[in-house]
Amino acid sequence: TVALCRTMTDEDGPPSLSGLCVECVCRNLQALCSVRSDGSLQLSSCPAFPQELSDLLIHTMVQQGVLDDRTLGVFRGTECLHLKRVSIRSCRLSADAFRKALCSHRLKELDASRLRGDITVSDILQGLSSNQQCRQSLQRLTLTGLDLLSSSSDPSLSFSSLRALRSLGVAWTQLDDSGLEDICSLPMLDSLDISGTAVTDLTPLLNLKTHLYSLTAHGLHPLDMSTASLLSILSNLEQLRHLDISNDRLDTDSEIPLLERPQILPALESLDVSGWSGVSDAVLKPFLEARRGMRFLGLLATGAGASDFLSGEGNLKVAGEFNLTQLCEALRRYREREVLLQRALLHLHNLTNQLDIGSQPDVLKLVCAGMQTHSGSVGVQLVSTACVFNLTNLELAVSMPLRLLGNVVQQLITTMKNFPNHEQIQKNCLLALCSDHILQTVPFNRYEAAKQVMTCLSLYEDQTLQRMSVAVVSLLVSKVRGMLRAGEMHMTQNGAVISDLQQLLSIVQQRASVGAVDSTLKFALSALWNLTDETPKACRIFLQNQGLELYTELLETYFFDSSVQQKVLGLLNNMAEVEDLREWLMEEDLLKYILALLHSPVVEVGVSYFAGGVLANLTSSRRPEWRLDAELRNTILNKLHSSVISWTPPDHEMVSYRSFQPFYPLLDCSQPSGVQLWALWGIQLVVRQSGEREEEKRLREKD
Repeated sequence: TVALCRTMTDEDGPPSLSGLCVECVCRNLQALCSVRSDGSLQLSSCPAFPQELSDLLIHTMVQQGVLDDRTLGVFRGTECLHLKRVSIRSCRLSADAFRKALCSHRLKELDASRLRGDITVSDILQGLSSNQQCRQSLQRLTLTGLDLLSSSSDPSLSFSSLRALRSLGVAWTQLDDSGLEDICSLPMLDSLDISGTAVTDLTPLLNLKTHLYSLTAHGLHPLDMSTASLLSILSNLEQLRHLDISNDRLDTDSEIPLLERPQILPALESLDVSGWSGVSDAVLKPFLEARRGMRFLGLLATGAGASDFLSGEGNLKVAGEFNLTQLCEALRRYREREVLLQRALLHLHNLTNQLDIGSQPDVLKLVCAGMQTHSGSVGVQLVSTACVFNLTNLELAVSMPLRLLGNVVQQLITTMKNFPNHEQIQKNCLLALCSDHILQTVPFNRYEAAKQVMTCLSLYEDQTLQRMSVAVVSLLVSKVRGMLRAGEMHMTQNGAVISDLQQLLSIVQQRASVGAVDSTLKFALSALWNLTDETPKACRIFLQNQGLELYTELLETYFFDSSVQQKVLGLLNNMAEVEDLREWLMEEDLLKYILALLHSPVVEVGVSYFAGGVLANLTSSRRPEWRLDAELRNTILNKLHSSVISWTPPDHEMVSYRSFQPFYPLLDCSQPSGVQLWALWGIQLVVRQSGEREEEKRLREKD
């Protein structure tokens, strides 16, 4: 039986007004600030912010990736902004910027995990200790993954001045036995994380025996104590409720003696032994019966957890691998632990391959969180991208919150950027992106996505990858045409448009050379059509790369395929709209062939319409003047008039326009009637299609 992982979160609701306002401030920091002599920013005019809004501001700056030495300067002084709960994890900051901006605040909680730059644990402790108010107020401090000392740091590292600390995390630092002894002198410390440190002896913990509530010692491989000594220390920690001794060296076959000692830690509520294979359901049953207050067990990669009493459905939560509930708990608990997270994701992938678990937005959110935390891990990204595809495949994405899907897609784009040379990761990401609902409805940076998929297209010759890349690009480009047009000058200068067009033309050439009529060819033609829409520079690049010669051949080679012909004529129509490019199309044989498509009784109206568009622009009274046979122009205008009158609008959507701008010059009173008629028919078609879309939308909402 598959259970729902958790209740829905706020991804399905609107953002808060305060959040939107703070995001606006973050986007406009440069305009709202002046610059100090050292280059840091200072708010030019700022009212006194409530403490909660100050905390939200720095949190949002971190989330948007704009917090650095320069922007952190807005928090210098406490006249306007008062910080209490601060997380700056993974930001790039210097020790000097940290000291000047944050150490004057009366902080209660600080998470400085995995900071990048020259800042160390010693720098943070010295900065915090320099403020008496902070020494008295700081209760939670997390310093995961930092160096203890730098070459310029004060070697006398000490936590003892932070007397109010209740929770301390120094996981994955070089903390040794002397450092642990210093920490254990803190009078109010009740929660300690020393995972992955160099500690070999836990004896100093006895100084905390009357008040240590939580001990996390995951991956404590250097520990050098006998089993009897370890059990003796644990048995003296009389207030201990949470104990984590999980192991990131998976499949280590060793028994956990604590599980067989019911008299030790009878008040324990949470125990994590994930990664130890010497655990069984049979051993766990009497252990749990002796501790009725247990609320959590970590059993991932132990082989235990298959019994009903370990399902995780009741009051006892279990992080394991035997059902979706256990896997959700594992994904939530082990987000920071790469090895265990990867194992949980692997089991989730297997589960979603074997069972139809339905739409699970909360599971997807947990997968995305793991991807964000371990963005540089090949193993995590490989299996998580496969999980994303399984969780959003087919109709599953439709019922997902759009904001959640947007976050997931942005992470997929980041993953593609981080691992351009990993073919399977690229395939997984493209598989997840190949969804009409995602590409057309979900909010994300389509411009960035299109560039990244084009990069993938340039790196791989694998036909499956090319087919997916071209399919995704064709839909993305149709959505970002306005952005491409606005940024075309910049893109042309840095070679992006040139490269994209060349790649797509190369794919069209390859498919046409073997006479292929497949989705790869048609998606490439669609992408080229959209890239050149109202974008004269892209049209010129197309011409400079022998695109017209190729498209002339396509018209003749694919005379039997109306879809190919419509896409080819659509791009030629984009060219014909550009006055100084019409000379390229003034070829008598080409125009005669297009004229034949205009009035042929066996050609679909979509082909005739775009053939008419090319001819209407070329025979209009605008520049350049007609330089071919005058009789040919008269014939074209007569056929254009009679053909337009005979057209019946198709039942399906045929074309989309961003604006009516291409039609306006053709409606001038000086234009021939056939030209005017074609433009009016086009406007009527666009209005008709728009009305039908709105009606369909109303019917869906009514249903």
